[in-house]
Amino acid sequence: MKNVKINHLPQLFVFVHACFGQADFAPFFYDNGPYSHNGNLALFSLSEDTPVGTQIYSLNGTDPEGQEVRYGLSFHPGSQEYFTVDPKSGNITLVEKLDREKQDSIDVLVSITDGQSEVVERVTIFVMDANDEKPEFQNMPAIIDVLETTESGSSIYKVEAVDRDTGSGGSVTYHIQNGQSTLFAIDRHSGVLRIKSGEMLDYEKTKTHFVTVIAKDGGGNFNGKEQFLSSSATLTVNVIDAQDTPPSFIGTPYFGYVYEISVPGSEIFTVVAKDGDVGNPNPVCYSFDDGDDGVFTINKTSGSITLLALPIYLKREIFNIKVRASEVSPEGTLMDYGVTTVVIRVVDLNNNPPTFYGEHGPQNIFELTMYEHPPEGEILRGLKITVNDSDQGANAKFNLRLIGPGRMLRVVPQTVLNEAQVTILVEDSAAMDYEKHHFLTYKLLAVEIDTPERFSATADIVIHLLDTNDNAPKFSADYYIARIPENSPGGSNVVSVTATDPDSGPWGDVKFSIYGSGADLFLIQPASGIIYTQPWASLDAEVRSKYNFYVKAEDAEGKYSLAEVFVTVLDLNDHPPAFNDNFLEKTMVIGAPVKIEAVDDDAEVPNNVIEYAIMKAEPDNNIFDINADTGEIMLKSYIKSMAIIQNITSQRDFTWSLVVQARDRGQPSFSTTAVVKIDITEATQLNGGPLGSFLMQSRNKPLHILGLLAGVISLMVIVTVIISTATFMRNKKSNRILPNRRVRRRPRKQHTWNFKNPFKSPEAPGEKFRVEEEEQESGVIVENANCNNNVSNVVRHWPPPPPPCAPSLPPPAPPYIPTERQWAVPTISARVAGKPKKKPEISRQDNVNQALVSELKMRLEQKRILTRQ
Repeated sequence: MKNVKINHLPQLFVFVHACFGQADFAPFFYDNGPYSHNGNLALFSLSEDTPVGTQIYSLNGTDPEGQEVRYGLSFHPGSQEYFTVDPKSGNITLVEKLDREKQDSIDVLVSITDGQSEVVERVTIFVMDANDEKPEFQNMPAIIDVLETTESGSSIYKVEAVDRDTGSGGSVTYHIQNGQSTLFAIDRHSGVLRIKSGEMLDYEKTKTHFVTVIAKDGGGNFNGKEQFLSSSATLTVNVIDAQDTPPSFIGTPYFGYVYEISVPGSEIFTVVAKDGDVGNPNPVCYSFDDGDDGVFTINKTSGSITLLALPIYLKREIFNIKVRASEVSPEGTLMDYGVTTVVIRVVDLNNNPPTFYGEHGPQNIFELTMYEHPPEGEILRGLKITVNDSDQGANAKFNLRLIGPGRMLRVVPQTVLNEAQVTILVEDSAAMDYEKHHFLTYKLLAVEIDTPERFSATADIVIHLLDTNDNAPKFSADYYIARIPENSPGGSNVVSVTATDPDSGPWGDVKFSIYGSGADLFLIQPASGIIYTQPWASLDAEVRSKYNFYVKAEDAEGKYSLAEVFVTVLDLNDHPPAFNDNFLEKTMVIGAPVKIEAVDDDAEVPNNVIEYAIMKAEPDNNIFDINADTGEIMLKSYIKSMAIIQNITSQRDFTWSLVVQARDRGQPSFSTTAVVKIDITEATQLNGGPLGSFLMQSRNKPLHILGLLAGVISLMVIVTVIISTATFMRNKKSNRILPNRRVRRRPRKQHTWNFKNPFKSPEAPGEKFRVEEEEQESGVIVENANCNNNVSNVVRHWPPPPPPCAPSLPPPAPPYIPTERQWAVPTISARVAGKPKKKPEISRQDNVNQALVSELKMRLEQKRILTRQ
């Protein structure tokens, strides 16, 4: 084996292992161009924002002999290894973060081998830029000084920022944060900062400006999205003061006062002014321009104003003095100046408090007598009050206030200068009530407003109220509830009502009366309000237990009020219980109770609540129980049949006589007794089916049987009406000709109906009612099988057809025979002579057709008769 190294191209090393026995060709890469993602990495480029772990490329080559090839990737010694390769697949993966600003290209050695020969190529991978760098300021933050007299539009600073990205991501533009509210503007491309056109710096307003400049790149892709990056920095601009501002006064406006006790030389006021150029101020000189009238002077350096004459010689009350403050240059010349006005007022001393006056001089108590509830807004003319303050100007200005109970009165005016007539007005008429206040006391207060002394004065106002009849009597309650036992004697007291009238004198006297539909049995004492019964009245709770009427309380002038009285008549136990009859007969079927009932005419419980008890039973006293509340008498629970009763007594008629007591629960308690004769029998199973069982159970309840019959008849009537209505509506909708008068039909032979015993089990279910049909002539005979007055024996000839015959009422029950123990059930029997034989059923439609045929035949017959005539 011999290794031979052959250089085919620059930067390309090929190692060939040749065997003397057989030639071996080296493997090689495919060169797919710079825009392919597989091949030999020639001219491949990669963005710096590619995530670590991304498969970026696939090495691709082959061996001429078809041997399996493997791939390799290496870096120069000391270089950062950014990629790894899979030897078999050739997939290259990014393992380190790229940064174009640090390294914009990467040299890589890629290799391919078939096990015998290896080919190595050096390639360069270019790192493409992504917008991942912010602009960086080169000369900010910074502090600069600018003279306040710098002209508008002048450049004061140049901002520089650099973005290391390429392309649009590396271009930088400049902006000022909140540029609308600042005095400065910046050129967006060059970064030159200027004073806005039309704006000037002013040291006296703002000594320092803070300008925030934003540097923003042109944007670019980053991680697949467009991204704009920016940075900000602050430029501090210090304004340098210049001598361009005149002096200004501090603490204006200025007011001074000359009092009546002031003397010449007194300091009235001191003005203060400072040079407007506070960065380098000059001294200030003070002087008068106008308005001093020669009675005031001012200190040139301190600004103190003093009085030169006595106050009595001052010709004006108010002086408006113009004071000038001039700037003095270092050379001693007067420069810029400012002027202000000092107002000096000649004022009186506040040495007189307000004073109240009546008709005869100073006065501090005012009295008035008047009726209660005067109209609102009325002036209390009986009060003649004047208030005065002898001072002048503000010292004579004061407020008036009225202090007292509620807001019944109001004072006018409320603010006074020097002197005024005081007026008292009524504001709340309802509150001026004699019943609440016999007299009212108020304090009239005068207090100075704008003086430090706040002098004040007070006066008492006393108003005596006179009563009027302004109240109606008022009951102690809206209604009264009274209870009185029944049978109370006439003249018994029922209830006492009370009403009061707060008015005084005869207006407060109350007279009572009653009226209403329930007041007939009652009287009332007009003065005391005691309600009592009429002398002849007899109260009975069973007749009427509730009364209600109205009671009226009225004063001397007819003002009144009403209250309602509810009287309940208490029930007394004055009625004993009573049976309908003192001797009762009952039939008892074993297993079913019999009930007795007594009535107590008392109106209320417990007087009308009845308890039942068996006092005595013959022939045996231990065979019956009774329900104490309902009066139901039943056999003892162990008695199940007649055989048990035969073992108890030797009598064969099974008739017991019981003495039953009915006692009420009133106090005292009343009772009554009745003899109950009970005939005991055993239940017999009837063969009439459910109807027979019902009649057997209801034999002592005839109303139940009548109710059943009424229900059956009502059901039949309803069914008949429904069928007739349906037939009529069907015929009305039909297009056939209907007869316009009653159709006369041929006489039909009547059925004879034989009503069998409904309680007897028939041979077949359909034979409960059997119809006997016989051949008859055109006449129909109706027989009254029961010989009652409901149906008479008549023979009718056609026409007209006979009316339908209803079955007769059942015969009366057989008389009760004590010796016979079997229960005889009444039966109903009837026989109606009918048509000879049963015809097939005819439907409603066939009836209509027959009626139409009959109508047509009748019309043809009439035509024939007319033709013959």
